Amino acid sequence: MKKSLSRIYILTKRNIKEILRDPLSLIFTLAMPLFLEILFYFIFHNLTSQFEMKYLAPGIVVFAESFISLFVAKAKSYEFIFSYALSILPIVFVQSILFFLIGGIIDTSIFSLGMIFAVILSLVTSFFFIAIGILLGTVCNEKSIGGISSIIIAGQSVLSGMWFPIEGLNKGMITLMNILPFRNATMLIQNTMNGVNDIFNDFLLPLIIVLAYTIVAFLTAIILFRMKMKSK
Repeated sequence: MKKSLSRIYILTKRNIKEILRDPLSLIFTLAMPLFLEILFYFIFHNLTSQFEMKYLAPGIVVFAESFISLFVAKAKSYEFIFSYALSILPIVFVQSILFFLIGGIIDTSIFSLGMIFAVILSLVTSFFFIAIGILLGTVCNEKSIGGISSIIIAGQSVLSGMWFPIEGLNKGMITLMNILPFRNATMLIQNTMNGVNDIFNDFLLPLIIVLAYTIVAFLTAIILFRMKMKSK
């Protein structure tokens, strides 16, 4: 166990250096969501509350996390899995601070204690996308991983309700969105920043759903990886 932790630590440092050697991916991961945050705020915030910064910034934070799957899909063993997960967390932390900071410069009303808690909680929601990336890296080859990871990004974009009010959707679609992790991850960050009225429905339930999907994804990746190794 001690040797394994030591290897994970060494691999984590190596993976951080490897990520930093690919600045274009980092710039894309940070710049595109930031551009969307600024663009959609100035175009739509006077038209609908959906794009007020107090809702838009948390949504962008989780949306940007979905790009994480492109990084961690490279993991090929349980030590690589955990080292990639740990090496991604600094990126998540920087993303969250950046998007909230820019959002706060545009709309200073979002600067609050709740925003600090939202930044911390974003590290928790990021583990879902890390787990999904690891799972995809286990079952997919390098040629297909980009296209398949884009499905996760699209899922977060469309099924989170961050770009449009969901009240006009039919009940079946709303139910589907409520049981999938995408909307729950967004709601978790939004409610943490803006205040929790119902501790169970606004915080605990979304947290439980996101954690459940995360655990299942991690366990499935580990099981499939071991099966793949045994077959070789």
